[in-house]
Amino acid sequence: RMKILLLGKNGQVGWELQRSLAPLGDVVALDRHSTDYCADLLNPTGLAQTVLSVRPDVIVNAAAYTAVDKAESDSANAHTINAVAPEYIAQAAMQIGALLVHYSTDYVFNGSGTQPWAETDIPAPLSVYGASKLAGEQAIAASGARHLIFRTSWVYAARGGNFAKTMLRLAQEREALSVINDQIGAPTGADLLADVTAHAITRLSTSPELAGELTGIYHLAAAGETSWHRYAQHVFSRARAHGVTLKLDDAQLKAIASADYPTAAQRPLNSRLECSKLKLCFDLQLPHWQQGVEHMLTEIL
Repeated sequence: RMKILLLGKNGQVGWELQRSLAPLGDVVALDRHSTDYCADLLNPTGLAQTVLSVRPDVIVNAAAYTAVDKAESDSANAHTINAVAPEYIAQAAMQIGALLVHYSTDYVFNGSGTQPWAETDIPAPLSVYGASKLAGEQAIAASGARHLIFRTSWVYAARGGNFAKTMLRLAQEREALSVINDQIGAPTGADLLADVTAHAITRLSTSPELAGELTGIYHLAAAGETSWHRYAQHVFSRARAHGVTLKLDDAQLKAIASADYPTAAQRPLNSRLECSKLKLCFDLQLPHWQQGVEHMLTEIL
C-alpha cells in the first residue's frame, strides 16, 4: 500500500486533498497544529525529521504562506515557509526516494503581455510572495528529488473565504461595487487541483518507468479566462438564477483598473497559464472555469 504524507491538511487545497488522496493508500494528514509530528513550515528542520520518521512514498505539500500583501512587510516568514521549508522537505524526500508534489503560482511571472505563460517562460516575480514561491520551486528542483510542481492561479474553494463569497456578501449589503477588470486569469477550484494531483500520483505509481521524464513543473488551471469584474458578473447572474436577492443591480457594478485600487503587493495583470503540457503528459482534460464555479456556488447558495 502506498503511504502518503499530506502537509497543510486544513487549507483550501489540503482539505480537498484529504478526500482525493484517501483511495490511493494510507494518508498521514498533518497541519501546523498536529502533535504527533512536526508539520510547521516555520520549523524546516522539524519538517525534515517528520519526513524521515514517516517515510512516505509520496509527500504532498499543500501548506504555504499565501497572504500576498502581508508578505511585503513579513518577508522573512514568507521566505521560510515558501522557500526554506520546501527545500528541507525536498532534501528529505531525496534521502528516502519519495515523490514530492508541491504547488506554486502564476505570481512567479511579471504578468506582462496577453499570451498564456508556458513552463519554459522566464519567471520575474513582482512581489515578495512571488519571489518566495519561485525560490521554493528552484530549491525543490536543485534537491534532485523526484517532484511535480503544479503552478496554478486564482484558487478558490466552497470551504473558507473566497472572491465569490465576498462579492455575494457585498452585493447583498451595498448598491454599488467597483471590481478590477484588467487582471485576466482562470478561477481554479481546489477540488480540481486535488483531483489532478491524485490522477498524477496514480499515473506515476502505476508507471514508475515514466517517473523520470514526468518530473518537473506543470501549469494547472481551469480552461478559459475572465477578469475579476466578469467573474463577479457571472457570480451575480448565477446567484439570481438560484433565487438569491441582491441589493446591487448590474449597472452599479463598476469596472476599474488595478491602478485605481493600489495594494501593498503588485498583482500580475496576465495570469493566463498554458496547460497543454499537463494535458498531454497526464492524458487529461481541464474543465472550463465556469463549470467549477457553478459547482462551488451550488454548494454555498
